[in-house]
Amino acid sequence: MEVILETHRVFLLSPANVVGRRAQILLNTEAPFALARRLHAGDAVTLGEAFSFMSGLYFRGKLAYARAFAHPPQGLAGAYAITSNRGLLPVDTVITTEELGSFAGAPIDVQNKAYSEPLVRTALALANACPSNCPVILLGSIASRKYTDHLLPVFGSNLHFPLEFVGRGDMSRGGLLLRSAAANQMLNHVPIAGALLRGERPPKLTPVKTNRRTGD
Repeated sequence: MEVILETHRVFLLSPANVVGRRAQILLNTEAPFALARRLHAGDAVTLGEAFSFMSGLYFRGKLAYARAFAHPPQGLAGAYAITSNRGLLPVDTVITTEELGSFAGAPIDVQNKAYSEPLVRTALALANACPSNCPVILLGSIASRKYTDHLLPVFGSNLHFPLEFVGRGDMSRGGLLLRSAAANQMLNHVPIAGALLRGERPPKLTPVKTNRRTGD
């Protein structure tokens, strides 16, 4: 009987907006909600938790999808978040208020070496640690150059993205990823190199019916 081995699969998640309103709420030392209290008390808060709050639907969708379908090689994380000054960090990295605040000081720009040099360095380390046929799936902007200019030279044809992203905005992508994770149905991952990265906007997602209860 032939044994079919599952292909390894690692995800790269574009970051949350670290200068937006939700980021400022989280970093407010007087914020009353549990995640902020944990963060400011010095308790363990992961990068994935912080970015999920800062971004809302889109990052939550990326994180849920990556957790559902990652299959990393031994010793590696299944999902890494792109940061503005520390390159790729595993989403389960414990983060401090100072580290979160430092992200706001380094804009994600192709020409910014404070962003690009750590990204290239950590991407090279990941590429060297992965088997030669391991897909690395970027869940983030693929039509702009801010990620692909630095990641494509490192990962080449192994750098993939979900084909269903083409034509969708951030909120639509987030909803699609959450639904795919919940249904345990992986999207179509294709190499970024040579792919059509822009296209017509697909139909809106059909609203999911939920049972609303008073007080939820």
